[in-house]
Amino acid sequence: MPQATASGPVPHPFVKSFHGIRYQVKDVARSVAFYTQHLGLRLEHQQLPAFATVSLGDAKILLSGPGASGARPLPNGQSQEPGGWNRLVLQVSDLPGCIAAFKDAGVRFRTEMETGPAGRQIQIDDPDGNPIELFEPAR
Repeated sequence: MPQATASGPVPHPFVKSFHGIRYQVKDVARSVAFYTQHLGLRLEHQQLPAFATVSLGDAKILLSGPGASGARPLPNGQSQEPGGWNRLVLQVSDLPGCIAAFKDAGVRFRTEMETGPAGRQIQIDDPDGNPIELFEPAR
């Protein structure tokens, strides 16, 4: 297996690049509206009702609805469901102002604002319960 060195990563024979983060959602159109209207992501592609891709810069979120190939049951029959604790982290400015705006818009909060040595953060849920962390670095 190729190893990274101080001079940079060694090319991998199969992994070519980072493609995106897949979130399982129950309603793709509702999720597209949430990510574009509340978080300012750009709609890249959609095939409703099964799938859409939204982006912020080079980072892509793949929104897979119940009819998408990326949402099919696992070989043991277990369904792929939204939620969990792994999360997308978005850097924001003025976290308290962001919190107030999202509360006014009815966005669901998972946590209260926390402050640590690197900055402040809070977690929100998308419409299907997938977590998103809003992070403001310390100044």
